[in-house]
Amino acid sequence: MRFLFVLLCFLLLYGCYENQRNCSDFKTGTFEFTYILDGVEKTGRFIRTETINIDYFDNKIDTASIRWINDCEFVQKAIHPKSKTEEKPIHFKILSTTEDTYTFEYQLAIKEPYKKVRKEQATAKKIN
Repeated sequence: MRFLFVLLCFLLLYGCYENQRNCSDFKTGTFEFTYILDGVEKTGRFIRTETINIDYFDNKIDTASIRWINDCEFVQKAIHPKSKTEEKPIHFKILSTTEDTYTFEYQLAIKEPYKKVRKEQATAKKIN
């Protein structure tokens, strides 16, 4: 009986825990992230305003429009896509934040028929 009481208390307290999300602190700014390309870890950088995201990675510059759904979610779409894949909008959701980083997940904004939804997670650090 005592075990059941302790378990119930633990579940109640655990259910009340919520990740910190100060998403508005990360809506705009300059950010860095690491990624792996051909087995090599690299660092990319992007600058985000309320409506535009400019990516600098692997000696390339890519610009996308942003539409905020709420403080923690937005949809990004390439302005000048070079392929059919780049035409597809991507949905981003900030999962948690710290003082200078945020962890997010992203996936295609439109589900493709007959394909499993692929979600990825990453962390970005605000540098400015």
